[in-house]
Amino acid sequence: MRPTDTVLLDGKPLKLETRYVYIMFNKPRDIVTSMSDPNDRPHVGQFFEDYPVRLFPVGRLDWDSEGLLLMTNDGEFAQKIAHPSKEIPKTYHVKLDDHVPPEKLEKLLKGVSILGGGKVKAKSIRKLRKGSSKKDWLEVVITEGKNRQIRKMFQKIGFDVQKLHRVAIGKLELGKVERGQYKELTTRQIEKIFESKETGSDKRKKTQAKTSLKRQKTNESSEITSKKKKKKKLAGRPKLKTKAYSSAIGKKAKKKKKKKTGFVKK
Repeated sequence: MRPTDTVLLDGKPLKLETRYVYIMFNKPRDIVTSMSDPNDRPHVGQFFEDYPVRLFPVGRLDWDSEGLLLMTNDGEFAQKIAHPSKEIPKTYHVKLDDHVPPEKLEKLLKGVSILGGGKVKAKSIRKLRKGSSKKDWLEVVITEGKNRQIRKMFQKIGFDVQKLHRVAIGKLELGKVERGQYKELTTRQIEKIFESKETGSDKRKKTQAKTSLKRQKTNESSEITSKKKKKKKLAGRPKLKTKAYSSAIGKKAKKKKKKKTGFVKK
């Protein structure tokens, strides 16, 4: 039975309950992200010709990009991921043609204008230790996903992207799925797509916040301890006598002295 076949019951079309499918596919390079191609180029649809359900790709990966591509038959699910308001992070490993100075990477974090895409920025960028030491490998996280966005961003600061490999969407990682292979997602894996991956910047902010809170608590504790010690110290001291109190004590002492010596003033 094919997805396009119609099931009849007593001569009437029978409505079958739709089974939604969610697939993680490792797209190779030089493959068009579509289910067919008018120019007879290799396309994603060729990898799913025998699949029992009609699928379509969620979003896109460029012809010369590779990695994690979601496939489904659930339009609402695809819309949630593709809509910019959801800001679902996509993580890429990027190989450049040279070393990039930190100040230029900072520009991409602040935002640059690209042709046909307006102002875009990276959510986070970090250097990876892989490949040749003459060329940088970077992990880049973005949330917009505009056409050829990462390539255009690096072109803007004077660098060419030689390899672009998507390794994660949200917290869903490609893992060990071989190039050109796919696997159906579990419920837990689907949930991971909508969970934001914590970036280095996010971790630093959390650490700073925790450190600040810890310092505040330490300062408050020290202040309380200091006040308690001060009170204890004051409690152990003899009470200070006022001028009036001292004067009264002096007069009493004089009267006692006169009584003892027997002198009485007439």
